Amino acid sequence: MNSFMAVRAFNPRYSLLSSPLRPSSFLHHRHTIPRCFHSLPFPSHTPFFSDYGRQSRSVHSLFESVMEELQAMRKRRKTVSNASNSKYLYLNMGLLNEELVEDRVVNHSLQKGLLLEFKGDSDRILLAVSQRPDGKKKWMVSDQNGVTSSIKPQQVTYIVPGIHNFDPADIADFAQKAQDNMDLSLLEFAWAELLEKNKSVTVEELAEMIFGSAEPLESYSAHALLSKDEVYFTVLETKGPCSIYGPRPSKQVEELILRKLAKEAYEKEFQEFIELLSSAKSMPSQDKPPKSSWMDEEKIRSRIESLEAYAIDACKNDEQRKTAGMILKDIGLAKTASSAVNLLADIGYFPVHVNLDLLKLGIPTDHSEENISVAQSLLSNSYDQDEINRKNLTDLKVYAIDVDEADELDDALSAKKLQDGRIKVWIHVADPTRYVEPGSIVDREAMRRGTSVFLPTATYPMFPEKLAMRGMSLRQGELCNAVTVSVVLHNDGSIAECSVVNSVIKPTYMLTYESASELLHLNLEEEGELRILSEAANRRLNWRRQQGAVDTATLDARIKVSNAESREPSINIYVENQAGPAMRMVSEMMILCGEAMATFGSRNDIPLPYRGQPQSYINVSEFAHLPEGPVRSHALVKVMRAAQIDFRKPVRHGVLGIPGYVQFTSPIRRYLDLLAHYQVKAFLRGEPPPFSPGKLEGIAAVVNMKFRAVRKLCSSSLRYWILEYLRRQPKEKVYRALVLRFIKDRIAALLLVEVGFQASTWVSVGTHIGDEILVKVEEAHPRDDIIFLKEVIKG
Repeated sequence: MNSFMAVRAFNPRYSLLSSPLRPSSFLHHRHTIPRCFHSLPFPSHTPFFSDYGRQSRSVHSLFESVMEELQAMRKRRKTVSNASNSKYLYLNMGLLNEELVEDRVVNHSLQKGLLLEFKGDSDRILLAVSQRPDGKKKWMVSDQNGVTSSIKPQQVTYIVPGIHNFDPADIADFAQKAQDNMDLSLLEFAWAELLEKNKSVTVEELAEMIFGSAEPLESYSAHALLSKDEVYFTVLETKGPCSIYGPRPSKQVEELILRKLAKEAYEKEFQEFIELLSSAKSMPSQDKPPKSSWMDEEKIRSRIESLEAYAIDACKNDEQRKTAGMILKDIGLAKTASSAVNLLADIGYFPVHVNLDLLKLGIPTDHSEENISVAQSLLSNSYDQDEINRKNLTDLKVYAIDVDEADELDDALSAKKLQDGRIKVWIHVADPTRYVEPGSIVDREAMRRGTSVFLPTATYPMFPEKLAMRGMSLRQGELCNAVTVSVVLHNDGSIAECSVVNSVIKPTYMLTYESASELLHLNLEEEGELRILSEAANRRLNWRRQQGAVDTATLDARIKVSNAESREPSINIYVENQAGPAMRMVSEMMILCGEAMATFGSRNDIPLPYRGQPQSYINVSEFAHLPEGPVRSHALVKVMRAAQIDFRKPVRHGVLGIPGYVQFTSPIRRYLDLLAHYQVKAFLRGEPPPFSPGKLEGIAAVVNMKFRAVRKLCSSSLRYWILEYLRRQPKEKVYRALVLRFIKDRIAALLLVEVGFQASTWVSVGTHIGDEILVKVEEAHPRDDIIFLKEVIKG
């Protein structure tokens, strides 16, 4: 018996654990690394990594101690060659020349009653007892879980020697005893001695070496140790399930130890991050850490950002995708975007009602400090270069009509009857060019945004808030700069004459659509100008219809959400009929302004974004059988073609029934309207327009792309909050619904009248397009954009 075995025989546990030749004894210390989560401000009463600030030896000091021990060990053995070819290295060391492989390994063949280890499905390693052949090559085995299966000889990873007729019922006990022997430090001693003596080893020889016995249990324990080893030994030769192992060179072991240390440190840190998430997830809503606290530490921030990118399908690379997947797997969630969303909401990083489309589309919500600073300077020091040319129109009664929560008011109306019975209308439009010039910092940012964003939860203005809402907007009772388009109408509603001037106005009323409709209904004598505006709108509508205009008025839903960050925000829903008197009046005046600007631009050869839309292919009479209003409008919109833009001359807008159209009335909210203002204002000053048709076209292409993204965002946000509103309503609540069309068989597209929302469901036989039915909401899932309706059968 050699000295190694003699000492072990005397006191194996003491001798092995106290040996001075422990080049990586540090592996049995539970080292920690500096915790990177300590700055998260979690409540002191919550067990949220309360000891996270403790630190033990750093990886650097570990490395130094490892190197010192390895260097000491080298002095006690011969220096080995550092050849690049491992097999050549082992041949030089004499590890394979001692005797032939065939003479050192036991040649096991499968037979009934053997205890063996095999690789099952998903690379699971199982212990089993061979039962009987299954065909010519396979064997039936009963594994440790009591499952009988058929395996190939290639799946066998080890046959335990010295066992015959093993009882499958004893597998679990055998496996537990082998597990009790799993002390990886035993391999360290064997490696040191074998490396010093330039020897290789079989499993059974290693068992004899470290356990003092090659009995079945010890042999299997040695095999299990070698199977788990990633540092000390490598397979030199294999024959079937039998192998010969050689000790790795010391330099390679050093590298593997350090690599293993780094891996363990990473895994430990990763598990602590998982615990961090789990702890935050279990906290009450009021105690969850604020979003900003997840951004303090780089490693936490990068993992949270990976989850966020995964949630909105915006991973920048495979590493982000892999990290997010690992987090979701470890926390017990499916690897899906919705799981990532729910997790981020559960830890308080996302609000419950986070707007994912806002994140996905990358819509900017805040203005830079530089932009805000420049805007403030413009408010304080801007010079009005059109001041001497502004026409004073403060004697006119001016009505500004918009939704009640509007912050950016950029158009208002005036009217009077002329002595010959014709009507003169003034459309006053806010003049943002009073503050902003093409190419300036504020202008470039407005172009980048393309439009203001109006969501149920917030408004993100195209210009910095103070500039848009204080300087540029029209304000009741205050002197305001404007560009005024005046139009005289013939009695049939067509344009007799029009002009455009810089102006100063003093808005008289700021009205909501509801209050304007009420004033029209009351028909007050002192508000005669409002009645004249309504009369002008009716003349215009009748004239446009005679020109082939297509009426697409429908029900328009609008939602205002308060405290959107809370779990149960307040939701207010408004449904506006676009055919109502006030909305019809305002929309007709906006269309009138668009036609007048197209006429003005054409007469003066001004490049503008002239909009057109063909409709000669639409035979309105084919839709006459449908009820007028939302049902007919829905059918007409389905067959309409997209609008066209020409930047040199007007294009007929057949759907509106006018010879040309330029959007001009929302320069604070839409960048293309602002472009039209730049062009017209330059003409009024006697200057050439700043943009050629080609330049306008290039800018419009970019801006329209932004506008489409915002329109998609606004649509999805509106649907989400309508669904959330419906989800909260009592299950027994009944809604009126108009049948818009049939999708397939008895599945109909419906318009829920009370909420202005389209959905679909099965309807009873005998129901026709245009019918009104009653429905209930059985389920509503806002996050998934799903709603289930059920028709309520009358009687």
